[in-house]
Amino acid sequence: MNIGELARRCGLSVKTVRYYSDLGLVPEAGRTRSGHRRYDTGAALRLDFVRTLRELGLDLATIRRVLDGEADLPHVAGAHAEALGVQIRLLRVRRTVLRTLARRNALTQKEVDRMNRVVQATAEERRRLISEFLDSIFEGIPVDPDFAARMRSVTPELPDDPTDEQVDAWIELAELVADPDFRSLLRRMGEGSFSPDTPKPMPVGEAAGRLAKLVTERAGAAEQAGVDPASAQARPVVDELVREYAAAVDRSDDEAYRRELLDALELAVDPRPERYWQLMAIINGWPPFPPATPAFGWFAQALRAATHP
Repeated sequence: MNIGELARRCGLSVKTVRYYSDLGLVPEAGRTRSGHRRYDTGAALRLDFVRTLRELGLDLATIRRVLDGEADLPHVAGAHAEALGVQIRLLRVRRTVLRTLARRNALTQKEVDRMNRVVQATAEERRRLISEFLDSIFEGIPVDPDFAARMRSVTPELPDDPTDEQVDAWIELAELVADPDFRSLLRRMGEGSFSPDTPKPMPVGEAAGRLAKLVTERAGAAEQAGVDPASAQARPVVDELVREYAAAVDRSDDEAYRRELLDALELAVDPRPERYWQLMAIINGWPPFPPATPAFGWFAQALRAATHP
């Protein structure tokens, strides 16, 4: 067949077929006396193969090596598939950044640049960001080593193929840990929990987890039932919870202790520390982190009403 017939058969332009032929990718079967190229069915099959590899994104130099037997096609295909995977992941991340930008108003160029850098951070850079954040809130505070170790063991492990929700969560988490006010809040909470010169109205460690669960159950149930924190109906719940907290730190349930506990609860009801763990759960694919802030908020209001009737 002539070059026009070959081009039509393979769905390519004559110019492209001529170019491939000049590169030696599609050999000629011969030429007419007038110099026109002629091709056989073998050339058509080879041209179909070249077209397929080009559609899959392989460059002509690599295709030439495959055709000449200098490169193994399965190996080339595997390497190319991996490279495409990296590009796809990057495109998905970029798409998520653009969607996030579309939902926000009046972003500065600095904020856009920072968001882009945050999203494209490597796993090591994400761990380093959290490590620097923890350093800033632990510095100068005699934090319990076991508690610090548990905190440092939890890092945002964004998967290679993250969902839009996971990327959004990482952007929000990066912004949260960079917030000086949030860091200051956690330092105040740390000083109240670990400083030897500061009374400790609330325990840490396992006891803290047990009491947090109790608050979620008792105060959470009252909050969901619509019990007014300032009502007489709320008093038994408050008394039970205060009694449990006092016992956990070996204190007496008196007016002085209740005021200290109320001050500690005022910090604990800030939603940002809980949001930190909720974002970690989304990024790392953990089960949803159950919200406890509403229950602690109700407890604080009820304790305030009981302490300042």
